[in-house]
Amino acid sequence: MTTNQYIDDTLYTFIIYSENTPGLLSQITAVFTRRQVNIESLNVCASSTEGVHKFTITCYCTQEMAQMLTKQIEKRIEVLQANYYTDNEIYIIETSLIKLSTTQMLENPMVGKSIRKHNAHIIEVNSTYATVEKTGITSDILSLYESLNEMGVVLQFVRSGRIAITRSRVEHLDEYLSQRERERNGTN
Repeated sequence: MTTNQYIDDTLYTFIIYSENTPGLLSQITAVFTRRQVNIESLNVCASSTEGVHKFTITCYCTQEMAQMLTKQIEKRIEVLQANYYTDNEIYIIETSLIKLSTTQMLENPMVGKSIRKHNAHIIEVNSTYATVEKTGITSDILSLYESLNEMGVVLQFVRSGRIAITRSRVEHLDEYLSQRERERNGTN
C-alpha cells in the first residue's frame, strides 16, 4: 500500500472550518482537482464550535502548493478558516476494520499473536469471519494489515480518514472568531 508522490512532497493535513453548506465539499475538493493534487484521506464532521463543520484532508504536495491550496480554499465564502500542518504539528488518529477468515485464523496461532502485538481488538467472531479493530497512527494500522495479509487471512480491510487536532492550547478557529467579533464590535 504505497502512495505515488514526488520525492520533495510532504504529507500535509489540512484542517478547514466552514459553515454547513450543501455543495461546499465539492467546491473544496475541486480546489485540489484543479491543481492535480490527489486527496489521500478526507473526514468531515461537526466541530466543537456550534454550527461549524470541520474538514480534515490529507495530501502529498510541496509547501508552496499547500500554501496555494489553503489560500484558494479560504476564498470560499462559507469557509471560516483553513490551515495546513505537518504531522509533528498535530495529534492524529485513524481507525481500521479488518475482516479475517475464522477458519484460517484458528489454524494459524501467529494471527492472534500479531493482533496482540499490534494492540488491536477482536470485536466479532462467527463461524465465517472475525472482525478486528485497530485505532492508531497510519503506520501502525498498515503494519498490522501487512502482517495479517502476509498470512493470507484478510478478507476485507478498510481504514477511516485521519482525524486531527492541533498541538496548540487553543483552537485556531476560536481565536479567529474572537478577533472577528472584536472587529464587528469596533474593539481590538
